[in-house]
Parts: sequence; C-alpha cells; structure tokens
Amino acid sequence: MKFRGRKSLASTFAELLDGMREEEPSMFLGVDMVVPVPLHQARQGERGYNQSALLAWKLAERAGMRFEGHAIERTRDTATQVGLDRKARAANVRGAFTAPNPVAIQGAVLLLVDDVMTTGATAAECARTLRRAGAREVRVLALARD
Repeated sequence: MKFRGRKSLASTFAELLDGMREEEPSMFLGVDMVVPVPLHQARQGERGYNQSALLAWKLAERAGMRFEGHAIERTRDTATQVGLDRKARAANVRGAFTAPNPVAIQGAVLLLVDDVMTTGATAAECARTLRRAGAREVRVLALARD
C-alpha cells in the first residue's frame, strides 16, 4: 500500500484496525477524533497520497468516528527514518510538526493513526505537538510494528 500505490488495501487494513475495538476497547473509548500521522507535502506529492491518512479515514468511517485530517501538519521535510537508530530518528522528527488549528483539538481525546511504528519517535513527536496544542490525550494506533 505504501510503496506500490495499492490504496485499495486501506479498507482491508482499516478493518483489521477496527477489530482492535473488541480486543482493546479502552483504546477507542471516548475518542473525539481520528488523526493521521502527516506526510510533508513534498513526500505526499511524490507518492500521491498519505497512507496513514487513508487508514485513519477508513477506520473512522468504519467505527463511526470523526476524522480530522488537518489536526497536525508536517512543516519540515524530514529525511526517511529507514536505517536510522532510535536516537537519530528522534532527532530527525524533533520540531517537524505543528498543530495549525489548536482550537479544533482543545481538550479532545485523539486517536493518532500510523501505518508502521518502529521506535515510536514519529508518534511521540506528533503526540507531543498535539498535547502542547491542547489535546487532552493522544492514543496511538499503528497497523504494523517493525
């Protein structure tokens, strides 16, 4: 889905993520909106889509939850995380995100969706940004763990 343009897989993968509602109901309880990990617009332009946004959107649709695709933006085109160790990954994404409309997430419980989580550096930096902007809580759900 990520590198071969197979966007149609988003529905199937969202179905798998939605299955987590039975296994881990507390992950979904009280969630105000589903938010994808953003790509920088240059990377999204190259790929043509944001795979995490597709997953988050399809999951929100299946679960009857609100999707918010612009709660967080990547303001810096970071290097790919592939091949970087934990420390380098954290440094690579530090300060790379912003919450452009903090009023929209003020006091909200957010479910941050990513396609793959390796060290958690990207998710941690996104969560930090969203919390600083006023989100009450950020929960992270990833399709795969590398």
